[in-house]
Parts: sequence; structure tokens; C-alpha cells
Amino acid sequence: MANLRFFTDSPLALHADIQLSENAAAHATRALRLNAGDSAIVFNGDGFDYECTLTSVKKNAVTATITDARKISNESPLNITLLQGISSGDRMDFTIQKAVELGVKQIQPINSQRSVVKLTHDRAEKRVEHWQNIAISACEQSGRAFVPKVLAPITLDKWLSQNPQSGNTRILLNPVGAKRLAEMSKPAAEIQLLIGAEGGLSSAEITLAASQGFQSIVLGPRILRTETAALTAISVMQGLWGDF
Repeated sequence: MANLRFFTDSPLALHADIQLSENAAAHATRALRLNAGDSAIVFNGDGFDYECTLTSVKKNAVTATITDARKISNESPLNITLLQGISSGDRMDFTIQKAVELGVKQIQPINSQRSVVKLTHDRAEKRVEHWQNIAISACEQSGRAFVPKVLAPITLDKWLSQNPQSGNTRILLNPVGAKRLAEMSKPAAEIQLLIGAEGGLSSAEITLAASQGFQSIVLGPRILRTETAALTAISVMQGLWGDF
């Protein structure tokens, strides 16, 4: 059986005894049918994988002892923050999951003018928790030992007011973009990638973003769905400048 990875938000140390979270324990016992004596890997986002041996396996309670720790060095050399217009249905979940697998460092959901989904404060908190769990699951699957942060939703104008341009590379996907990614020089600092929701960004949002240093980029002659656009752009960046 391949190595199994479980996330925990607890401190981890060699030879320590730990208890898996309720969700991880349920997955380990019900889906994977693990038993005492089986091996697994736990991580908490500190950049290390901790090998462990399960010592007690019950229905919703699994304990383990950490037997080894090793630093994981599979993070992308690109520091990408994805500014993603909030999309509806499973599109946002899919985008976050795959963006994490592709190596983004941070995800900022954007309440764009054309977002179909409008989140109240309470709903936003629940969605962020849900999206963060999706990011964690993507790290478990992809082998990442750092967990990208999913931030609270914010409007584009408010995000721009809180994040003035400071040498970062700002990219806006726009069907009438001025250039292609291959025509850009390799960024030396953070890449801030802005993607609209289903209906794209409004002309006012595009104008505002451009005034704050966002360069319009076109991916090709076809108009892509929001989830396709984000993942394609990240993949192209990884191919041009990253570790693909």
C-alpha cells in the first residue's frame, strides 16, 4: 500500500504520541481499514513529513507514535497568490483543489461584481473553512508539507487598497489581453494572478486592476471557463518559470 498522509493541526515531534483528528480517524478506519501496527505519515504544515506507526485503532479514535521525521522539498519555486473570483457550484472547490496541487502558495477569494454566489458573513466563514479543508486534502494527496492559506473573501477594490503594488508581478487574464505569458520575463517576486468568476471581471474591475499594475494576458484564441483559466495559467507559469 502506498504511503498514507494525514493532516493534523497539532505540534509534531519525533517519538511523540499523537491522536488523529476525528475526520482522519474515520477515513483511516472506515475507508482505508487500517489496523494497529500499520504505518502512515502525518504532517502539520511545518514542511516536514512525520512517519508514524498506528498504536490503537478504534471507530473514531486512532493514536500513533512518530518514528521518523524528514524535510519535504517539493514546493514550487514560484510564489503564486491566486485571486479567484468566487464561482458557483463545484467550480470553486475544483479550482482550489487543483491550484493547490499545482503549487500555489495562497488563495484569495474575490467577491467580484459578476460573481453569482453572494456570501453573507456567516456563510463566508463556513465556506472558507470548507475551502481550507479542500486545500488540506489536496496537500495530503499531492505530498505538499506546507498548506496554502485560503483567505476570507474580499472585494477587488478593498484587496487592492490593502495590497499596494510593491514590485510583485500582477497578471490579469483577459480575452483581449495585450500579450501572452511566454512573452513575459520570469518574475523575481510574488506572482498575483487575478481570475474572474463565470462572467469574467467587469470593465470597471479590469480598469481598476490595470491602474494598480495588473498586466492583461491572453491564454489563446478560445475563451476558457473560470476554473479552466486559473489552472491553465498556473500550469503554463510552472512550465515557463517553475518546476514542470
